Amino acid sequence: MAETPSNDAVENEAASAEPAAPVTGIEAELSGMPTHARRLLKVRVPLRVTLASQRKSVQEIIELGPGSIVKFDKTCDQPLELMVGNRPLAQGEVVKVGDKFGLRISGLIKL
Repeated sequence: MAETPSNDAVENEAASAEPAAPVTGIEAELSGMPTHARRLLKVRVPLRVTLASQRKSVQEIIELGPGSIVKFDKTCDQPLELMVGNRPLAQGEVVKVGDKFGLRISGLIKL
């Protein structure tokens, strides 16, 4: 009957096969956090970027049709707000990423 290697032997072989890369930056900070705190970082929250908004009466909405133009007070060069939940977090500008749109963050909003 063949002997199976002990756990210590397997761990030593794995450690000698690949040298561990030094943990730096955000990974170093995260590894120092308690497990329950690291789990909180995996909670998914809704992000929203609104180009512009306004309130209209139901009558005005019913009157909208193909070709209708809805004008907003916001100009195209004003920054957009990135909302997390219902709170503003950052401001930025629209960028094209491939064939999609994104938001380049230019500043954070202090709460």
